[in-house]
Amino acid sequence: MPQILEYLVGDRPLVIETGRLATQADGAVTVQYGDTLVLVAACVSSEPRQGTDFLPLTVDYEERHYAAGKIPGSFIRRESRPSQAAILADRLTDRSLRPLFPKNFRNDIQVVITVLSADQENDPDVLAIIGASAALSLSAIPFDGPVGAVRVGCLDGELVLNPTFTQLVDSSLDLVIAGTSGALVMVEAGAKEVPDRLILEAIKFGQQANQGIVRLQQQLSEAGGKPKMDFTPTEISPEVEEAVSAIIGGRLSEVIYKPKGEREEALTAIKEELSQELEEKFPPQEITSALESLLRREVRSQILERGARVGGRGLSEVRPIACEVGFLPRTHGSALFNRGGTQVLTTTTLGSIRKEQLIDTISQEESKRFLHHYNFPPYSVGEVKRIVGPGRREIGHGALVERALAPVLPNEVDFPYTIRLVSEVLSSNGSTSMASVCASILSLMDAGIPISSPVAGVAMGVIAENDKYVLLTDIEGLEDAYGNMDFKVAGTAEGITALQMDIKLKGIPYEVIEKAIKEAHDARRFILDKMSQTISSSRSELSKYAPRMYKITIDPDKIGTVIGPGGKMIRSIVEETKATVDVENDGTVIIGSTSEEGAQKAIKIIEDLTKDVEVGAVYTGRVTRVISIGAFVEILPGKEGMVHISELADYRVPSVEDVVKVGDEIMVVVTEIDRMGRINLSRRAVLQGLSKAANVKDTMASGFAGKPQNPPQRPRGGDLERRPRGGPPRRYPDRGRKPPYR
Repeated sequence: MPQILEYLVGDRPLVIETGRLATQADGAVTVQYGDTLVLVAACVSSEPRQGTDFLPLTVDYEERHYAAGKIPGSFIRRESRPSQAAILADRLTDRSLRPLFPKNFRNDIQVVITVLSADQENDPDVLAIIGASAALSLSAIPFDGPVGAVRVGCLDGELVLNPTFTQLVDSSLDLVIAGTSGALVMVEAGAKEVPDRLILEAIKFGQQANQGIVRLQQQLSEAGGKPKMDFTPTEISPEVEEAVSAIIGGRLSEVIYKPKGEREEALTAIKEELSQELEEKFPPQEITSALESLLRREVRSQILERGARVGGRGLSEVRPIACEVGFLPRTHGSALFNRGGTQVLTTTTLGSIRKEQLIDTISQEESKRFLHHYNFPPYSVGEVKRIVGPGRREIGHGALVERALAPVLPNEVDFPYTIRLVSEVLSSNGSTSMASVCASILSLMDAGIPISSPVAGVAMGVIAENDKYVLLTDIEGLEDAYGNMDFKVAGTAEGITALQMDIKLKGIPYEVIEKAIKEAHDARRFILDKMSQTISSSRSELSKYAPRMYKITIDPDKIGTVIGPGGKMIRSIVEETKATVDVENDGTVIIGSTSEEGAQKAIKIIEDLTKDVEVGAVYTGRVTRVISIGAFVEILPGKEGMVHISELADYRVPSVEDVVKVGDEIMVVVTEIDRMGRINLSRRAVLQGLSKAANVKDTMASGFAGKPQNPPQRPRGGDLERRPRGGPPRRYPDRGRKPPYR
């Protein structure tokens, strides 16, 4: 029978329903908030996966365009691979659930989240976490939940629960927090240089709201939950562990303090020795697992009991830092950042606004002008692996860095560029995402992009045993692998711009988070100081290889003139000037070119296209057509006028071709625009004006004012028009030589 439970979260009800859809899944629910509704189904395999040493959990977040009343924009017009937003949403859910499964559980688990309705105001990602937790709680899958999740914003200094998309535009904080009834399990945030104090208040505020959501799921599972499946965790045989320990003795305590390269060599030698000594007694996988267990225990005990970290650092000590900018000669900006054994190279590329990324998802966002891409090649950890493109981890890390840097970038009005950063991890020994933050901001400054403040990032870790917690600053590889928390904090000297917390415990106390944020603040300032010794602010000018962008404004009614029929005019401008031209609906035109000459030429063409012809104004135009009674002259792009034969020169012209031909450039003045919009031009008036100016100049040069020494001769016939032979002459001074129409 369907069950429906409802709970007020913020100012809207959260509705969870089960027993109506996807009834063959191990657990399935729908979660609705506003008019946004997601279906979440969870299933588990009946047998454990053999030969694996991790939890085989898969979370799939399926966006359906019909949910927002859209048709997909691809050629095949159907959803295919997940968008970046979908990958980030399923990572958000995965990170909230993974710590709560039993240790050594090896059955395949799949959670499928399908967005069925999206109201464009309430983000489905938080509902996905709640729905996944509820489906798992109802199923037979062992799960130490349930988990509640909320989004916290800050508007005008006030914390807001589950702000809408519209409210988030003005919010200084976008924080998602997931937690059980007793502890936090996941934190993710983007912020606009928010103080540490406000972040801590928001975490506490969100976790309090989570308690009601947790109780709602408990009521649901108590009413209709399935009994949990039997599960016997596999343990390492004490016999194998004792045999491995006897062979390696106390060497592990020495190995863990070696530099990473030497440590890897020493561990490889130990593995070979163990294989030779024990391969006939025990399976190779059990020997490897026993060694890993002993190594993990050694690393953790040294930190917990002696405060001795891998590499011999102090608990709050940051590894040695080295920075370099302008590393690559032809990129628009580049920087190399080293922190211990982690090395990241980031490049900056600038492009026109038309290069922005178009987004085809169910969200309101249609494009983005700032992109950060993170690459993690196998050689960065000394491995051989097939490269198949970015995975979920690469996309997640890239988005985190993007979120950390976005608040300090100039807006599109002040800086009309598309900005792309690419971080190449060249060597990895922990915290590559935060190293990418540092390398990226250095690269932006090297490119001359006017950022508001430098940003740095650091990863905090925790080693926990029973009720004892030891906090670590700037964790490296082994500390991340064998520790209990990876808490990434990025920000400026004034405040936080991004957070991401992943844990391996059932939860983490609020007090530990509070201390981690405080120590991360001190570490961030230390790193920013080191970076400032290389470059402290953005360069005064953009790279000479970067395109220059110019912004002009035209009358919106003239946009069609610039674009032309079928885009013909704007294409011709681009082809002629080699510049990029982007026209906005409000009449803003952005011209970009690496050539100053090309940009100015494009600007002039556009200004001429949109300029109104003025009576009395002088133009230099090109003769486009010649007829018996005159010549047509293009005075502005697409705007022609006619010069009557009588107005071609300041003398009598026998034939139009005697004075001008097609392709000639001549100066003309607009004498009239008739009521039909036809433009009448005169070259004679311009010549007479130039002649008068020359005479005045000659007169002043001769030293007296009066008649010019060489007055121009009046052309034969002057302004006279004669009747047929025998008739008296008649003068029409206002019309030159042209008789009045009869």
